[in-house]
Amino acid sequence: MPKNFTYTDAGVDRRQRAESKKALRLLEKTYSHSYFGQVMHLPYGNIFPQNENTFLDLVIEGVGTKVLLAQLADRYDTIGIDAVAMAVNDVIRSGATPLAIADNIHAQASNPKLVKEWLEGIAEGAEQADCPVVSGEIGDVAEIIKGVAEGAGFDMVVSSIGQVAKEKIITGKDIKPEDVLIGLRSSGLHSNGITMARKILFKQWGGKHDAYAKIDGLHKELVLEALEPTKIYVKPLLAVAEEVTVKAAVHITGDAYLKFNNLTRFSPGIGFEFTNFKPNPIFRIFQETASELGLTVTDEEMFRTFNMGWGFAIVVDRKNKDKALSTLEKVGADAEQIGTVTRTPKIEIQYHGKKILLS
Repeated sequence: MPKNFTYTDAGVDRRQRAESKKALRLLEKTYSHSYFGQVMHLPYGNIFPQNENTFLDLVIEGVGTKVLLAQLADRYDTIGIDAVAMAVNDVIRSGATPLAIADNIHAQASNPKLVKEWLEGIAEGAEQADCPVVSGEIGDVAEIIKGVAEGAGFDMVVSSIGQVAKEKIITGKDIKPEDVLIGLRSSGLHSNGITMARKILFKQWGGKHDAYAKIDGLHKELVLEALEPTKIYVKPLLAVAEEVTVKAAVHITGDAYLKFNNLTRFSPGIGFEFTNFKPNPIFRIFQETASELGLTVTDEEMFRTFNMGWGFAIVVDRKNKDKALSTLEKVGADAEQIGTVTRTPKIEIQYHGKKILLS
Protein backbone atom coordinates (compact mmCIF):
# COMPACT_ATOMS: atom_id res chain seq x y z
CA MET A 1 0.00 0.00 0.00
CA PRO A 2 1.45 3.42 -0.95
CA LYS A 3 2.79 5.47 1.95
CA ASN A 4 1.34 8.92 2.54
CA PHE A 5 4.01 11.55 2.02
CA THR A 6 3.60 14.87 3.81
CA TYR A 7 5.50 18.10 4.27
CA THR A 8 6.72 16.74 7.60
CA ASP A 9 8.13 13.69 5.81
CA ALA A 10 9.97 16.07 3.49
CA GLY A 11 11.60 17.70 6.50
CA VAL A 12 9.30 20.62 7.35
CA ASP A 13 7.37 19.94 10.57
CA ARG A 14 4.27 22.17 10.65
CA ARG A 15 3.54 21.50 14.32
CA GLN A 16 7.06 22.42 15.35
CA ARG A 17 6.93 25.58 13.23
CA ALA A 18 3.62 26.56 14.83
CA GLU A 19 5.04 25.95 18.29
CA SER A 20 8.17 27.98 17.55
CA LYS A 21 6.10 30.93 16.34
CA LYS A 22 4.68 31.32 19.84
CA ALA A 23 8.01 32.93 20.70
CA LEU A 24 6.97 35.90 18.55
CA ARG A 25 4.89 37.05 21.52
CA LEU A 26 8.16 38.10 23.15
CA LEU A 27 8.36 40.92 20.62
CA GLU A 28 5.04 42.43 21.59
CA LYS A 29 6.60 44.30 24.50
CA THR A 30 8.43 46.43 21.91
CA TYR A 31 5.25 47.59 20.17
CA SER A 32 4.73 50.57 22.48
CA HIS A 33 7.95 52.18 21.25
CA SER A 34 6.34 53.33 18.00
CA TYR A 35 6.63 57.13 18.09
CA PHE A 36 3.15 58.00 16.81
CA GLY A 37 1.21 55.24 18.55
CA GLN A 38 0.71 51.52 18.87
CA VAL A 39 1.57 48.94 16.27
CA MET A 40 -1.58 47.76 14.48
CA HIS A 41 -2.21 44.01 14.25
CA LEU A 42 -3.43 42.70 10.90
CA PRO A 43 -4.25 39.15 9.77
CA TYR A 44 -0.81 38.58 8.23
CA GLY A 45 1.51 40.90 10.08
CA ASN A 46 1.70 44.29 11.73
CA ILE A 47 1.97 47.86 10.55
CA PHE A 48 3.13 50.91 12.49
CA PRO A 49 2.21 54.60 12.31
CA GLN A 50 4.41 57.04 10.43
CA ASN A 51 2.19 59.90 11.57
CA GLU A 52 -1.43 60.33 12.59
CA ASN A 53 -2.78 59.49 9.12
CA THR A 54 -0.23 57.14 7.57
CA PHE A 55 1.11 53.70 8.40
CA LEU A 56 4.21 51.84 7.25
CA ASP A 57 4.41 48.12 6.49
CA LEU A 58 7.88 46.58 6.79
CA VAL A 59 8.44 43.02 5.58
CA ILE A 60 11.48 40.77 5.23
CA GLU A 61 11.27 37.53 3.24
CA GLY A 62 13.43 34.92 1.56
CA VAL A 63 13.14 32.29 -1.15
CA GLY A 64 14.10 29.30 0.97
CA THR A 65 15.39 26.20 -0.79
CA LYS A 66 14.43 27.48 -4.22
CA VAL A 67 18.04 28.67 -4.35
CA LEU A 68 18.99 24.98 -4.65
CA LEU A 69 16.94 24.70 -7.84
CA ALA A 70 18.83 27.67 -9.25
CA GLN A 71 22.08 25.86 -8.47
CA LEU A 72 20.81 22.63 -9.98
CA ALA A 73 19.88 24.46 -13.19
CA ASP A 74 23.00 26.66 -13.11
CA ARG A 75 20.69 29.59 -13.74
CA TYR A 76 20.59 32.53 -11.40
CA ASP A 77 18.88 35.40 -13.22
CA THR A 78 15.31 34.66 -12.05
CA ILE A 79 15.69 33.85 -8.35
CA GLY A 80 15.89 37.55 -7.50
CA ILE A 81 12.40 38.03 -8.92
CA ASP A 82 11.18 35.45 -6.42
CA ALA A 83 12.88 37.24 -3.54
CA VAL A 84 11.33 40.59 -4.45
CA ALA A 85 7.93 38.95 -5.01
CA MET A 86 7.89 37.32 -1.60
CA ALA A 87 8.47 40.68 0.08
CA VAL A 88 6.31 43.06 -1.96
CA ASN A 89 3.42 40.59 -2.24
CA ASP A 90 3.40 40.53 1.56
CA VAL A 91 3.55 44.33 1.86
CA ILE A 92 0.47 44.86 -0.31
CA ARG A 93 -1.70 42.66 1.93
CA SER A 94 -2.25 45.72 4.14
CA GLY A 95 -3.06 47.91 1.14
CA ALA A 96 0.39 49.52 1.32
CA THR A 97 2.28 50.70 -1.74
CA PRO A 98 5.87 49.38 -1.70
CA LEU A 99 8.26 52.34 -1.42
CA ALA A 100 11.67 50.70 -1.36
CA ILE A 101 13.51 47.39 -1.38
CA ALA A 102 16.75 46.20 0.20
CA ASP A 103 18.47 42.88 -0.41
CA ASN A 104 20.80 40.68 1.59
CA ILE A 105 22.68 37.78 0.01
CA HIS A 106 24.87 35.37 1.93
CA ALA A 107 27.19 33.65 -0.50
CA GLN A 108 29.70 30.84 -0.48
CA ALA A 109 31.77 33.19 -2.64
CA SER A 110 30.81 36.47 -4.32
CA ASN A 111 31.56 35.28 -7.83
CA PRO A 112 31.13 38.34 -10.12
CA LYS A 113 29.15 36.35 -12.71
CA LEU A 114 26.74 35.04 -10.09
CA VAL A 115 26.39 38.43 -8.40
CA LYS A 116 25.47 39.98 -11.75
CA GLU A 117 22.76 37.36 -12.35
CA TRP A 118 21.40 37.60 -8.81
CA LEU A 119 21.06 41.36 -9.13
CA GLU A 120 19.54 41.12 -12.61
CA GLY A 121 16.66 39.18 -11.08
CA ILE A 122 16.27 41.58 -8.17
CA ALA A 123 16.25 44.54 -10.56
CA GLU A 124 13.63 42.87 -12.78
CA GLY A 125 11.42 42.12 -9.78
CA ALA A 126 11.74 45.70 -8.57
CA GLU A 127 10.76 46.98 -12.03
CA GLN A 128 7.64 44.83 -11.95
CA ALA A 129 6.80 46.24 -8.52
CA ASP A 130 7.54 49.87 -9.52
CA CYS A 131 9.86 50.04 -6.55
CA PRO A 132 13.53 51.14 -6.19
CA VAL A 133 16.24 48.96 -4.69
CA VAL A 134 17.90 51.44 -2.35
CA SER A 135 20.40 49.26 -0.51
CA GLY A 136 21.79 45.78 -0.13
CA GLU A 137 24.61 43.63 1.15
CA ILE A 138 26.49 40.55 0.00
CA GLY A 139 28.48 38.62 2.55
CA ASP A 140 30.95 35.81 1.89
CA VAL A 141 30.24 33.13 4.49
CA ALA A 142 31.67 29.95 3.00
CA GLU A 143 31.72 28.12 6.33
CA ILE A 144 27.94 28.56 6.63
CA ILE A 145 26.72 28.35 3.03
CA LYS A 146 27.47 25.33 0.84
CA GLY A 147 24.62 24.37 -1.49
CA VAL A 148 24.72 21.73 -4.21
CA ALA A 149 26.93 23.45 -6.80
CA GLU A 150 30.63 23.95 -6.16
CA GLY A 151 31.31 27.54 -5.13
CA ALA A 152 27.75 28.66 -5.90
CA GLY A 153 25.96 28.30 -2.57
CA PHE A 154 23.87 31.28 -1.50
CA ASP A 155 20.84 32.44 0.43
CA MET A 156 18.78 35.42 -0.66
CA VAL A 157 16.60 37.68 1.47
CA VAL A 158 14.74 40.85 0.49
CA SER A 159 13.01 43.42 2.66
CA SER A 160 10.47 45.98 1.54
CA ILE A 161 8.75 48.90 3.19
CA GLY A 162 5.36 50.20 2.10
CA GLN A 163 3.08 53.07 2.97
CA VAL A 164 -0.70 53.16 3.36
CA ALA A 165 -3.14 55.88 4.36
CA LYS A 166 -5.08 55.05 7.53
CA GLU A 167 -8.43 55.02 5.73
CA LYS A 168 -7.14 52.60 3.06
CA ILE A 169 -5.75 49.89 5.35
CA ILE A 170 -6.97 46.39 4.43
CA THR A 171 -7.89 45.19 7.90
CA GLY A 172 -9.47 41.77 7.41
CA LYS A 173 -12.47 43.00 9.38
CA ASP A 174 -16.14 43.10 8.40
CA ILE A 175 -15.96 40.01 6.16
CA LYS A 176 -19.44 38.48 6.00
CA PRO A 177 -21.16 35.44 4.49
CA GLU A 178 -21.70 35.67 0.72
CA ASP A 179 -18.66 37.89 0.24
CA VAL A 180 -16.67 36.77 -2.79
CA LEU A 181 -13.19 35.26 -3.01
CA ILE A 182 -11.26 36.32 -6.11
CA GLY A 183 -8.06 34.51 -7.04
CA LEU A 184 -5.13 35.76 -9.12
CA ARG A 185 -3.34 33.09 -11.11
CA SER A 186 0.04 31.82 -10.04
CA SER A 187 2.90 31.00 -12.38
CA GLY A 188 3.57 27.58 -10.84
CA LEU A 189 5.24 26.50 -7.62
CA HIS A 190 6.27 30.05 -6.70
CA SER A 191 8.59 29.83 -3.66
CA ASN A 192 6.71 27.55 -1.28
CA GLY A 193 6.62 23.81 -0.81
CA ILE A 194 9.95 23.59 -2.66
CA THR A 195 11.48 21.20 -0.12
CA MET A 196 8.66 18.75 -0.73
CA ALA A 197 8.71 19.25 -4.51
CA ARG A 198 12.46 18.69 -4.73
CA LYS A 199 12.33 15.39 -2.89
CA ILE A 200 9.71 13.95 -5.21
CA LEU A 201 10.67 15.45 -8.56
CA PHE A 202 14.48 15.46 -8.71
CA LYS A 203 17.03 12.66 -8.46
CA GLN A 204 19.41 15.09 -6.74
CA TRP A 205 17.27 14.76 -3.60
CA GLY A 206 16.01 11.19 -3.96
CA GLY A 207 13.20 11.89 -6.42
CA LYS A 208 12.58 10.51 -9.89
CA HIS A 209 13.71 12.87 -12.65
CA ASP A 210 16.87 14.38 -14.06
CA ALA A 211 16.95 18.16 -13.78
CA TYR A 212 16.34 18.78 -17.48
CA ALA A 213 13.80 16.02 -18.01
CA LYS A 214 11.19 16.79 -20.66
CA ILE A 215 7.79 15.75 -19.37
CA ASP A 216 4.52 15.73 -21.25
CA GLY A 217 2.35 18.63 -20.18
CA LEU A 218 5.20 20.98 -19.32
CA HIS A 219 6.31 23.74 -21.68
CA LYS A 220 9.86 23.76 -20.31
CA GLU A 221 12.35 21.27 -18.95
CA LEU A 222 11.40 20.25 -15.41
CA VAL A 223 13.92 22.32 -13.46
CA LEU A 224 13.11 25.44 -15.46
CA GLU A 225 9.40 24.89 -14.87
CA ALA A 226 10.09 24.60 -11.15
CA LEU A 227 12.22 27.76 -11.32
CA GLU A 228 9.47 29.84 -12.96
CA PRO A 229 9.51 33.08 -10.93
CA THR A 230 6.82 33.98 -8.43
CA LYS A 231 4.28 36.42 -9.85
CA ILE A 232 4.30 39.94 -8.48
CA TYR A 233 0.81 41.20 -7.66
CA VAL A 234 1.56 44.82 -6.72
CA LYS A 235 -0.07 46.54 -9.70
CA PRO A 236 -3.27 44.42 -9.75
CA LEU A 237 -3.86 44.70 -6.00
CA LEU A 238 -3.28 48.44 -5.83
CA ALA A 239 -5.46 49.00 -8.91
CA VAL A 240 -8.42 47.03 -7.55
CA ALA A 241 -8.10 48.61 -4.10
CA GLU A 242 -8.57 52.02 -5.74
CA GLU A 243 -11.88 50.94 -7.26
CA VAL A 244 -13.55 48.79 -4.59
CA THR A 245 -13.21 48.04 -0.90
CA VAL A 246 -10.88 45.08 -0.48
CA LYS A 247 -11.78 43.46 2.83
CA ALA A 248 -8.82 41.09 2.91
CA ALA A 249 -5.79 40.26 0.80
CA VAL A 250 -4.06 36.90 1.08
CA HIS A 251 -0.65 35.97 -0.34
CA ILE A 252 -1.04 32.21 -0.78
CA THR A 253 2.39 31.00 0.34
CA GLY A 254 3.42 28.76 3.23
CA ASP A 255 0.53 26.68 4.62
CA ALA A 256 -1.39 27.61 1.46
CA TYR A 257 -5.16 27.60 2.06
CA LEU A 258 -4.76 27.17 5.81
CA LYS A 259 -3.77 30.85 5.72
CA PHE A 260 -7.44 31.78 5.47
CA ASN A 261 -7.82 30.71 9.10
CA ASN A 262 -6.08 33.97 10.04
CA LEU A 263 -9.06 35.96 8.79
CA THR A 264 -11.45 34.33 11.24
CA ARG A 265 -9.69 36.07 14.14
CA PHE A 266 -10.64 39.45 12.65
CA SER A 267 -14.08 38.49 11.32
CA PRO A 268 -15.38 35.77 13.67
CA GLY A 269 -18.14 33.37 12.65
CA ILE A 270 -17.15 32.95 9.00
CA GLY A 271 -15.68 30.21 6.86
CA PHE A 272 -14.55 29.77 3.28
CA GLU A 273 -15.72 27.55 0.47
CA PHE A 274 -13.43 27.20 -2.56
CA THR A 275 -14.96 25.83 -5.74
CA ASN A 276 -12.66 26.86 -8.62
CA PHE A 277 -9.22 25.38 -9.12
CA LYS A 278 -7.11 25.11 -12.26
CA PRO A 279 -3.73 23.94 -10.96
CA ASN A 280 -0.67 24.51 -13.10
CA PRO A 281 0.52 21.26 -14.75
CA ILE A 282 3.48 20.90 -12.40
CA PHE A 283 1.16 20.14 -9.47
CA ARG A 284 -0.43 17.21 -11.30
CA ILE A 285 3.00 15.95 -12.34
CA PHE A 286 4.19 16.21 -8.75
CA GLN A 287 1.36 13.99 -7.49
CA GLU A 288 1.77 11.51 -10.35
CA THR A 289 5.51 11.29 -9.75
CA ALA A 290 4.95 10.64 -6.05
CA SER A 291 2.63 7.77 -7.00
CA GLU A 292 5.27 6.34 -9.36
CA LEU A 293 7.68 6.36 -6.40
CA GLY A 294 5.20 4.36 -4.30
CA LEU A 295 4.04 7.39 -2.32
CA THR A 296 0.71 9.17 -1.97
CA VAL A 297 0.44 12.93 -1.62
CA THR A 298 -3.21 13.49 -0.84
CA ASP A 299 -5.22 16.36 -2.28
CA GLU A 300 -5.60 17.65 1.28
CA GLU A 301 -1.82 17.80 1.67
CA MET A 302 -1.55 19.62 -1.66
CA PHE A 303 -3.91 22.36 -0.46
CA ARG A 304 -2.00 22.63 2.82
CA THR A 305 1.31 23.08 1.01
CA PHE A 306 0.95 24.54 -2.50
CA ASN A 307 -0.89 27.45 -4.12
CA MET A 308 -2.62 25.06 -6.56
CA GLY A 309 -2.91 27.72 -9.26
CA TRP A 310 -3.90 30.82 -7.27
CA GLY A 311 -0.99 32.83 -5.89
CA PHE A 312 -2.98 35.67 -4.35
CA ALA A 313 -6.58 36.20 -3.29
CA ILE A 314 -8.82 39.05 -2.22
CA VAL A 315 -12.17 39.21 -0.45
CA VAL A 316 -14.75 41.73 -1.70
CA ASP A 317 -18.44 42.33 -1.16
CA ARG A 318 -20.64 40.40 -3.57
CA LYS A 319 -21.94 43.63 -5.11
CA ASN A 320 -18.36 44.63 -6.00
CA LYS A 321 -17.40 41.36 -7.68
CA ASP A 322 -17.93 42.44 -11.30
CA LYS A 323 -16.15 45.77 -10.84
CA ALA A 324 -13.23 44.07 -9.13
CA LEU A 325 -12.87 41.49 -11.88
CA SER A 326 -13.19 44.16 -14.57
CA THR A 327 -10.48 46.28 -12.94
CA LEU A 328 -8.16 43.30 -12.65
CA GLU A 329 -8.73 42.43 -16.30
CA LYS A 330 -7.89 45.99 -17.37
CA VAL A 331 -4.47 45.78 -15.71
CA GLY A 332 -3.74 42.42 -17.30
CA ALA A 333 -4.31 40.19 -14.27
CA ASP A 334 -5.65 36.68 -14.81
CA ALA A 335 -8.34 36.59 -12.11
CA GLU A 336 -11.55 34.67 -11.39
CA GLN A 337 -13.98 34.08 -8.57
CA ILE A 338 -12.65 31.07 -6.70
CA GLY A 339 -15.12 30.80 -3.83
CA THR A 340 -17.35 32.47 -1.30
CA VAL A 341 -17.43 33.32 2.38
CA THR A 342 -19.78 31.04 4.36
CA ARG A 343 -21.47 30.99 7.76
CA THR A 344 -19.71 27.78 8.77
CA PRO A 345 -16.33 28.28 10.48
CA LYS A 346 -14.29 25.92 8.32
CA ILE A 347 -12.25 25.87 5.15
CA GLU A 348 -13.97 23.67 2.58
CA ILE A 349 -12.56 22.87 -0.84
CA GLN A 350 -14.54 21.33 -3.68
CA TYR A 351 -12.04 19.54 -5.91
CA HIS A 352 -12.36 16.73 -8.42
CA GLY A 353 -15.92 16.06 -7.32
CA LYS A 354 -15.12 15.63 -3.65
CA LYS A 355 -15.17 17.77 -0.53
CA ILE A 356 -11.94 18.46 1.35
CA LEU A 357 -12.06 19.99 4.85
CA LEU A 358 -8.84 21.70 5.86
CA SER A 359 -10.13 22.92 9.21
